[in-house]
Amino acid sequence: MENREMLCLALQELKADCGKKQKKGLPFILASVPLWLAIWVIHISSLPILTKNLCTFCCSAPLVPLAYFISKVIGVDFQNKDNPLSKLGLIFTVNQIFYLLIVMWVYAAMPDKMVMVYAMVFGAHLFPYGWLYRSKAYYIFSVIVPLGALILGLYHSASVIAVFMFIVEVVFCCCLIIENRAEKQQEENEGGV
Repeated sequence: MENREMLCLALQELKADCGKKQKKGLPFILASVPLWLAIWVIHISSLPILTKNLCTFCCSAPLVPLAYFISKVIGVDFQNKDNPLSKLGLIFTVNQIFYLLIVMWVYAAMPDKMVMVYAMVFGAHLFPYGWLYRSKAYYIFSVIVPLGALILGLYHSASVIAVFMFIVEVVFCCCLIIENRAEKQQEENEGGV
């Protein structure tokens, strides 16, 4: 029983380290804001729908380089190689690639619904990060995004979903900033006692 408690404590410490050093994945969420804005611009254009959808896929390409740049600007340890849970975070991200196969099918079968499905996949992949970063924001937005995208996507165009995603990502960033500040404040308070 004692070994189990020690293991749980060590796991909690690793999760706390991951959340602290990577600011709960804030660079990636910040990087997604301009990408969803670009998707909105694409979908208000007069391009054919298949071209719009192809450009939407292309908008994903700069996510990692942009997140890396943002991590340098805001002082985040992008990889946190000392923490084995960082590799788990990578697995959570790679898992999303398999769901993008569904998005690719929708691209051809129902092109006007591709952005909706793309947003739903993006939102759903946030869920395990709630556990990794000990973040209520990830849990909440992993439900808000897929449901919101589905409801809006059934009745509105892709450009409406892109605006929704842009707004949601901005709010999500604010929530993560608040969570990071609260944890830093708690850490300072505990250190001062």
